[in-house]
Amino acid sequence: MSFPLFTAAQVRAIDQRLIAAGTPGITLMQRAAEAGLTVLRQRWRKASAVIVICGVGNNGGDGHVLAGLIRQTGTPVHLLQIGDPARFGGDARRAADSAAALGVKALPYSAQDLSALIAQYADANAVIVDAMLGTGFHGELSGDFADATAQINASGQPVLAMDIPSGLHADTGHVNGAAVRASTTVTFIARKRGLYTSSGPDYAGDIVFDDCGADPAVTDAEAPGARTVSVDLLNSVLRPRARSAHKGHAGSVLVIGGDSGFGGAAMMAAEAAARSGAGTVSLLTRPVHVPAMLARRPEIMVCGLDAWQGDAGLLAKQLVEKATVLVIGPGLGQSAWSRQMLQNCMMWGVLLNKALVLDADALNLAAQDDRFWSESATVQQRKNWIITPHPGEAARLLATTTGQVQADRFAAITQLQTRTGTQCLLKGAGSLMAFAPDADSNNGDSSQVDVCTEGNPGMASGGMGDILTGVIAALVAQGLSPADALRCGVCAHGEAADQAVSAVGERGLLATDLLPWLSRVLNVKGN
Repeated sequence: MSFPLFTAAQVRAIDQRLIAAGTPGITLMQRAAEAGLTVLRQRWRKASAVIVICGVGNNGGDGHVLAGLIRQTGTPVHLLQIGDPARFGGDARRAADSAAALGVKALPYSAQDLSALIAQYADANAVIVDAMLGTGFHGELSGDFADATAQINASGQPVLAMDIPSGLHADTGHVNGAAVRASTTVTFIARKRGLYTSSGPDYAGDIVFDDCGADPAVTDAEAPGARTVSVDLLNSVLRPRARSAHKGHAGSVLVIGGDSGFGGAAMMAAEAAARSGAGTVSLLTRPVHVPAMLARRPEIMVCGLDAWQGDAGLLAKQLVEKATVLVIGPGLGQSAWSRQMLQNCMMWGVLLNKALVLDADALNLAAQDDRFWSESATVQQRKNWIITPHPGEAARLLATTTGQVQADRFAAITQLQTRTGTQCLLKGAGSLMAFAPDADSNNGDSSQVDVCTEGNPGMASGGMGDILTGVIAALVAQGLSPADALRCGVCAHGEAADQAVSAVGERGLLATDLLPWLSRVLNVKGN
């Protein structure tokens, strides 16, 4: 399923509209606490005690109400209060008072008290609740918040975060220094986009959403700038093939890459394209790689080329002419040969109005040419291009650092799309996709950033990006728009990795291990 994602400011606006429409803020707190209690009961039914750590804002108010509910169940509850309770205002004040009326004793936070509680329940089934800081927090944790976070993370106890883990940026998923590592995060009213990308998935753990009974008419009035996408969208985009289909109907992919020493990347991209349903796949590479490719996958046509000239250059041009989509970059390198391949493929690709998928060293070479995007093709042609950088390649394209890209991945993907005019992917945990304005699509709004929820840490190995490039190209070859091919390719790639990990585990997962799983994913329900 696809879910809208919002910034912290948007969620606050929704919250205020709900209150203005007649739902008191304290009622929303009560519902949030009830959602937290439900998660506690479902996931840690045998909890011997609950330690709730609260700040002085509304997130702390949620924690106080939750502590009161826990006490009513008979489970021992300990509440540590960071900050002066006199700073509680409005609904948070009422929440603290209601918890006190139920017999919850709020102890002023001290490092020693938290340490003692953790030690007391070290061998028991205690749960820690993080209700310290909410979506309004930006920056680096300090003082008691930093101390509590360090102790929570070192405790080995399960952790429930209320709305968002303290220290995690709600908009970007960035962590500046430290944040609470939750086992589960129950998030309220609307989904915060920072939970789903960058460091968000690491710190949020399992994400449970509760709308707190919000009127959909109120939440729907806020236009989300992002949404999640998953492999489910394949069913709405891919269609069963006609019984009379032949290879020409499934398009042709031409992969250009594989400089000396880098042949594996190009071969993996080519094989992935074949496994993802392209009618025919060709590889334009260094002659030294031809025997290996033919031995590994004889279905792929291979052309060895040391220079784009003479008869070999003519053959290369003919391959470009026949292709539905060109893949440029896997194993391309940055040598004189690499530059010649890129220059000629781009020239003929543009002249022949081909769809392009640019990855790896094609992007690194493009980053070295200020005129690459502005002078290489028209705005309309670049809508048929897809770029798939990882954070390092994105940083080079944007003339910044990888750290800056990762600090705000949403800003980075938007800047990439604006600069290049292409359909853009920013790889990483919670891969982001941004699309050219008015991009042709059967599944999505081109003004939104899409966040893929598939994938796992086992994908942190060489060659995964090359496989992905081949998948995306194959879907373009089969008739999907570049925008839909990007969405479907990223989700199918992540789902194939998830299925592979379910079978063999994360450690030692190889890029080529995904190939048999890709066919299964892409053929779901007869597609």
